[in-house]
Amino acid sequence: MVKIRLKRMGRRHRPFYRISAMEIRNPRDGRVLEELGYYDPIAKDEEKQIVVNEERVLHWLGKGAIASDTVRDILKKKGISPA
Repeated sequence: MVKIRLKRMGRRHRPFYRISAMEIRNPRDGRVLEELGYYDPIAKDEEKQIVVNEERVLHWLGKGAIASDTVRDILKKKGISPA
Protein backbone atom coordinates (compact mmCIF):
# COMPACT_ATOMS: atom_id res chain seq x y z
CA MET A 1 0.00 0.00 0.00
CA VAL A 2 1.33 3.43 -0.96
CA LYS A 3 1.11 6.53 1.20
CA ILE A 4 1.95 10.12 0.30
CA ARG A 5 3.76 11.61 3.28
CA LEU A 6 6.51 13.95 4.40
CA LYS A 7 10.18 12.97 4.57
CA ARG A 8 12.18 15.22 6.88
CA MET A 9 15.36 16.76 5.53
CA GLY A 10 17.36 19.84 6.54
CA ARG A 11 19.18 20.24 9.80
CA ARG A 12 18.35 20.85 13.45
CA HIS A 13 16.07 23.88 13.95
CA ARG A 14 15.81 24.27 10.13
CA PRO A 15 13.28 21.69 8.92
CA PHE A 16 12.65 21.00 5.25
CA TYR A 17 10.29 18.30 4.04
CA ARG A 18 9.99 16.39 0.79
CA ILE A 19 6.53 15.21 -0.21
CA SER A 20 7.04 11.58 -1.20
CA ALA A 21 5.11 8.54 -2.34
CA MET A 22 6.38 5.58 -0.31
CA GLU A 23 5.37 2.14 0.80
CA ILE A 24 3.46 2.27 4.08
CA ARG A 25 5.91 -0.19 5.71
CA ASN A 26 9.00 1.94 5.02
CA PRO A 27 10.36 4.21 7.77
CA ARG A 28 9.79 7.97 7.57
CA ASP A 29 13.16 8.67 5.96
CA GLY A 30 13.35 5.35 4.10
CA ARG A 31 13.18 4.37 0.45
CA VAL A 32 10.92 6.49 -1.74
CA LEU A 33 8.94 5.44 -4.82
CA GLU A 34 8.74 9.01 -6.15
CA GLU A 35 9.44 12.55 -4.96
CA LEU A 36 6.33 14.68 -5.57
CA GLY A 37 7.44 18.07 -4.27
CA TYR A 38 8.60 19.80 -1.13
CA TYR A 39 7.40 21.85 1.84
CA ASP A 40 9.62 24.50 3.41
CA PRO A 41 7.80 25.91 6.48
CA ILE A 42 10.46 28.57 7.14
CA ALA A 43 10.54 30.12 3.64
CA LYS A 44 9.39 33.74 3.72
CA ASP A 45 7.81 33.73 0.26
CA GLU A 46 4.53 31.78 0.41
CA GLU A 47 4.93 30.64 -3.21
CA LYS A 48 8.22 28.93 -2.32
CA GLN A 49 6.86 27.25 0.82
CA ILE A 50 4.97 24.56 -1.04
CA VAL A 51 5.98 23.17 -4.44
CA VAL A 52 4.01 20.17 -5.70
CA ASN A 53 3.92 18.24 -8.98
CA GLU A 54 0.13 18.20 -9.19
CA GLU A 55 -0.02 15.78 -12.12
CA ARG A 56 2.00 13.10 -10.32
CA VAL A 57 0.12 13.58 -7.03
CA LEU A 58 -3.18 13.01 -8.83
CA HIS A 59 -1.64 9.98 -10.56
CA TRP A 60 -0.73 8.36 -7.23
CA LEU A 61 -4.07 9.26 -5.65
CA GLY A 62 -5.80 7.69 -8.65
CA LYS A 63 -3.84 4.49 -8.06
CA GLY A 64 -5.16 4.29 -4.49
CA ALA A 65 -2.42 6.06 -2.54
CA ILE A 66 -3.48 7.62 0.75
CA ALA A 67 -2.29 11.09 1.78
CA SER A 68 -1.23 11.59 5.41
CA ASP A 69 -3.19 14.18 7.42
CA THR A 70 -0.45 16.81 7.07
CA VAL A 71 -0.01 16.22 3.34
CA ARG A 72 -3.79 16.40 2.89
CA ASP A 73 -3.77 19.87 4.50
CA ILE A 74 -0.82 20.97 2.33
CA LEU A 75 -2.59 19.77 -0.83
CA LYS A 76 -5.76 21.64 0.15
CA LYS A 77 -3.71 24.84 0.43
CA LYS A 78 -2.53 24.28 -3.14
CA GLY A 79 -6.08 23.58 -4.33
CA ILE A 80 -5.61 19.83 -4.91
CA SER A 81 -8.40 17.65 -3.54
CA PRO A 82 -6.99 14.39 -2.15
CA ALA A 83 -10.39 12.71 -1.91
